[in-house]
Amino acid sequence: MVRRRTPTIIETAGRRFKRDGIDGSGVATLMKDAGLTNGAFYAHFGSKEDLVATAVSEQLHGQRERLTSFEPGRAGIEPMVRTYLSPEHRDNPEGGCPSAALLDEISRCSDPTKQAYTDSVLGIIDDIAARLAPRDPRSARVKVLSVYALMVGTLQLARTLADRQLADDVLEQGIRNALAALDAGPEC
Repeated sequence: MVRRRTPTIIETAGRRFKRDGIDGSGVATLMKDAGLTNGAFYAHFGSKEDLVATAVSEQLHGQRERLTSFEPGRAGIEPMVRTYLSPEHRDNPEGGCPSAALLDEISRCSDPTKQAYTDSVLGIIDDIAARLAPRDPRSARVKVLSVYALMVGTLQLARTLADRQLADDVLEQGIRNALAALDAGPEC
């Protein structure tokens, strides 16, 4: 049975998941956020896990589309890193990256959800790798994925620190580390 997908449920669930976590977001709350009844959920999704996979995938797709707003090629990489590791992004998990907000919970999801995440995040990684190594983006894939992991972890840590100055310092060091790692080694 093919189920209808409503963008409202997916968008509101994505924001709620990033704000309250997957486990902290029940179906009833998600449907209320979307302005629908709890009973209508199964007309749209087979399970909460189905919604999680769809919402995370859509959130990453949106993140990927936003990356196209940066200058093409290598010139856009530094602004990407600086935007990702900014105090504004740190302070807005609901509107930010699903990886930084949900990675620990996604790791405990089912294989189909992990696959949806993997496919979506690799789209982002491959786009950045193409900027870094336009002649052979596959050669830069693991490097970019590693830097992405560094950035996600940096953002997660900065969000947990009570000392705002220390959190800002962690973000700034993360920027330096990410840019150094991307620029290290032979030209891709």
